[in-house]
Amino acid sequence: MQVPKRKSEQRNTFKADHFITRAKFDELQKQLEKFKKNIRPEAMKEVSRLAQTGDFSENHAYQMAKGRLRGINQRIFELEEDIKNAKIIEPSQNTNLVQIGHTVTLELENKTKTYQILGSTESKPTEGKISYLSPLGAELLGRQVGEIVTLKLADKRVDYKISKIE
Repeated sequence: MQVPKRKSEQRNTFKADHFITRAKFDELQKQLEKFKKNIRPEAMKEVSRLAQTGDFSENHAYQMAKGRLRGINQRIFELEEDIKNAKIIEPSQNTNLVQIGHTVTLELENKTKTYQILGSTESKPTEGKISYLSPLGAELLGRQVGEIVTLKLADKRVDYKISKIE
């Protein structure tokens, strides 16, 4: 017999990797502290207050408050897991080869683009932050200044030349 699961338990919480910057790690710790010290105690008080108003089966506000508390507890669990499993990106001072945490300047058809290579949780290509798991990020890892990186797109090939590693 299969035990039914709540919607929150059915979510796919898989994360591709745990590489994060020190700033992101500090942000996660602040969020966890806020949830534990402020948000959860308030939610617990609300559940306790609504529990005193009578019949649980017909007390919609109580049911909603319990659901909110379950969501808060789930978020605390997720934050604790993220912090426990975090691998903080410490960019190497050796800039001979592209590594996670480095900022890479690329040349493409007389244009330059700069990307910082991070973990997938912090990737924002529009801000110049790409994942080391992305097609371009994966191709750049282990390369040197002057090398040409070829990316095969659906309808064409794009050649990037590495001009700088920081």
